[in-house]
This record gives sequence, C-alpha cells and structure tokens, in this order.
Amino acid sequence: MAFLLEVHSILRWVIVVIGFVALLKFLFGIIRKNDFGKMDRGLSAGFSGLMDLQVTLGFGLFFIIGFGDAGFSSFRIEHLVIMLIAAVAGHAPAMFKKVANKYAVALFAVLAAMVLIFIGVVRLPGGWSR
Repeated sequence: MAFLLEVHSILRWVIVVIGFVALLKFLFGIIRKNDFGKMDRGLSAGFSGLMDLQVTLGFGLFFIIGFGDAGFSSFRIEHLVIMLIAAVAGHAPAMFKKVANKYAVALFAVLAAMVLIFIGVVRLPGGWSR
C-alpha cells in the first residue's frame, strides 16, 4: 500500500506540471487565435488520461485503506468526491469537441480541474506536504 500511495503522490505532481503547461498552451492559443491542432488535442487527452489514472489509483487506495484499519473517514470521502469532479472537468474538451472555440473550453476545463485538485489536496491532513 505504501508503494501505491507513493505513486499516487508523485503522479499528483506530474498532473500539476502538465496542467500548468496545458493552461499556458491553451491561453496562448486563445491570444494568438491559433487552430486547435494535434498537439493541443494530445495535451488535453494526456491531461485527462493522467487524471483517469490518478482516479483509478485513488479508488484502489480508498478501498484498501477503507477496508483496513483506517476506515472510510470523512476527509477521504470528501477527497474522492472532489477529485472525481476534477476528473470529469478534465474531460470537458472531449465532451464539447464540436464547440467553435476549443481553446476556451480546454483552458477552462483544465483550470477548473486544477482548482478542484488544489482544494481536494488541501483538505487532506497534511495537504500538499504529504
């Protein structure tokens, strides 16, 4: 379980870095009025794919820890719900792929996911220092 928790924790930082890169790329795409290209779709898909992996690892931890000695504490349930919403927000570009301004959708989707990630991690005991 310690290994799974460590991977989950490291992946959080990978998602944050990719999220910031995506925010900058999508913001510059809006400013420059570029077409939403393959790299942009790949960045968006990569971000949401990493979120999916993180949620999968999180579910594993939630049930391993929950059925173990620690139980299903309220902060774990809250963290799970917030992160599920963040993962759904990260998938918005795929859900709204026929929208004219794909950069705006992608930017706000990643921004919403990042804000929810921040809140979800802060609410954990130890927060970002874990």
